[in-house]
Amino acid sequence: MQLFDVYPLFPIHVVRGQGCRVWDDKGTEYLDLYGGHAVISVGHAHPHYIEAIRRQVGQLGFYSNSVVNKLQTELAERLGRACGYEDYRLFLINSGAEANENALKLASFHTGRTRVLSAQKAFHGRTSLAVEVTNNPKIIAPINDNGHVTYLPLNDLKVWETELAKGDVAAVIVECIQGVGGIQMATAEFMQGLRKACDASGTVLICDEIQCGYGRSGKFFAHQWLGVRPDIITVAKGIANGFPMGGVLIGPQFEAVYGRLGTTFGGNHLACAGALAVLDIIEGEGLIENAARVGEQLMADLRALAERPEGSHIKEVRGRGLMIGIELDIPYKELRQHLLMDQHVFTGCAGTNVLRLLPPLCLSMEEANEFILKLKSELVK
Repeated sequence: MQLFDVYPLFPIHVVRGQGCRVWDDKGTEYLDLYGGHAVISVGHAHPHYIEAIRRQVGQLGFYSNSVVNKLQTELAERLGRACGYEDYRLFLINSGAEANENALKLASFHTGRTRVLSAQKAFHGRTSLAVEVTNNPKIIAPINDNGHVTYLPLNDLKVWETELAKGDVAAVIVECIQGVGGIQMATAEFMQGLRKACDASGTVLICDEIQCGYGRSGKFFAHQWLGVRPDIITVAKGIANGFPMGGVLIGPQFEAVYGRLGTTFGGNHLACAGALAVLDIIEGEGLIENAARVGEQLMADLRALAERPEGSHIKEVRGRGLMIGIELDIPYKELRQHLLMDQHVFTGCAGTNVLRLLPPLCLSMEEANEFILKLKSELVK
């Protein structure tokens, strides 16, 4: 049997990591500014994280959600304090797509409605409902195209208000910083107006914080820069630093009905141990503050580079914290490949021509400067 190919693969076999660096099977060292799709939040192979997983698997690796799991309770309490949503409740699952899937189901149960508003260029996952609210017809199968969703331009508040005024929308789902869409930024004016329009129409506001959350923007959640309080928040990726996990933070107005939601593997003992270790490290090492500080300087340096002749191919730099998009006027896939193969730097791509940076939150100023030098050397070739 062979693997079913779903991604074009770079010919690199990564076998080891440490902090913001990884090594392949030939011993080549790479600077990791992608973190495996924003998943590595506290760095590769952090000793506290390793010990937490090792200790837990030595005690109990898994039991079902039919019995008490005190690690889940501890995680809910710790996460509530860390992000400022202590009055919300937490439902734990395995991925970001599952988080959005369950958030949309909750909104529909709560309102009795079926219609959803999503943003153009949005990406919310590949499962049934999640892919339907993803604005990419190439990945929406006919069975998933059920006509529930209207896609609207991000930041065009009047268009959203017009749709919400119809009174038939169950949920609005928004990434406050679009990742796959090219690091497109929601404005405070738009999000605050959207909050008011959702309140007026009885619509549930969901903020998808799967990529832009968990400290990446320099606050715990990206929407906290914009002065809004969502009804539901979805998280995944960095929550457990590589152990598959997702979560739905659910506002106090939602009724919990037994049997309505459920999961086999969600919130298992190993995942919770990893997630608790992540919170320990984020808080103990000030990683959210580090993301804000290093990210601000890195964006300033990138913008300064764009003003010089050697950076003339940089059209715009967007982002917050360590979620950064570099829009180019040259083919981004080619530049990304040269950075990887010649400079040994992992980056991502997004949108139509955007180089995407999603490094671990422990990225140092020295490592950011190293990237600037390597990027400059490729841009002048």
